[in-house]
Amino acid sequence: MSLFHGLSAFPITPTDEQGIVNTDEVMILAKHLSAHKVDSIGLLGSTGIYAYLVRTERKRAIRAAIQAVGGKTPLIVGIGSLRTDDAQNLARDAAAEGADGLLLAPVSYTPLTQEEAFQHYKAVAEVTDLPLCIYNNPSTTHFTFSQELLGRLADLTTVQAVKMPPPKEGDVAAELKQMRESPVGQIAIGYSGDWIAAEALLAGCDSWFSVLGGFLPKIARALVDAVAVEDPITVEQHQQNLLPLWELFREFGSLRVAYAAANHLKLSNALPPRPILPLAECDQNRVVAALASLDQ
Repeated sequence: MSLFHGLSAFPITPTDEQGIVNTDEVMILAKHLSAHKVDSIGLLGSTGIYAYLVRTERKRAIRAAIQAVGGKTPLIVGIGSLRTDDAQNLARDAAAEGADGLLLAPVSYTPLTQEEAFQHYKAVAEVTDLPLCIYNNPSTTHFTFSQELLGRLADLTTVQAVKMPPPKEGDVAAELKQMRESPVGQIAIGYSGDWIAAEALLAGCDSWFSVLGGFLPKIARALVDAVAVEDPITVEQHQQNLLPLWELFREFGSLRVAYAAANHLKLSNALPPRPILPLAECDQNRVVAALASLDQ
């Protein structure tokens, strides 16, 4: 199985309000995910607050995760940054620390053109030999990839995958079929947006980039395995059980919910860096209730 296939679990990066990484808790989370046989760990994704961490803190997080997994689970590291030279340096850092792959989002303040995004990816992809995944996350980056751009990027040697968001229109199966029949089909195609996980897996996507997997890897693994053995009844049962959590993800964003969940499960005792605030106590209680329903 290649790096960008299967269950890729995206944990929080435990920090304090000033964005100082708690490396002990990074190791706890990484060991927890590795022990539950996720296919890869997506460190410093959006749930991993990459955009809020300075370069030195990102390096500390990578080093801790690498030490924790001891080569047992591949590590995909997010390297998104506003400037191309910064993203290049982050790619070099990840490679030097021993990461297995890279995840790059087109972070921007001034909206990027399609050509600017292409040149950005091309420049970053050239500084290491690590396989790179395109991070398509328009709700956060406010950048929309055209199919033409995705096809051009798929031709770059080290670009091996794309992480897709839930489709705005139509269903996952139709979008996936269209992409498979285009130049994008030469690379692995995975999906995020956990509430569409069952749909995407059943449609035959290559990977599930999962926030749930970052704190409940056992349940995420069970869902992936149920699809693999073609057990739609069990898939639907998992989907129904997870609906309260999916509703919270969509209402508050998965980052805030993941912090509350990881803390409740004693995997961390972290605060998101300001200006992000923890969920209000009443909403944290809703997260706890959703988790309790899964235990039952």
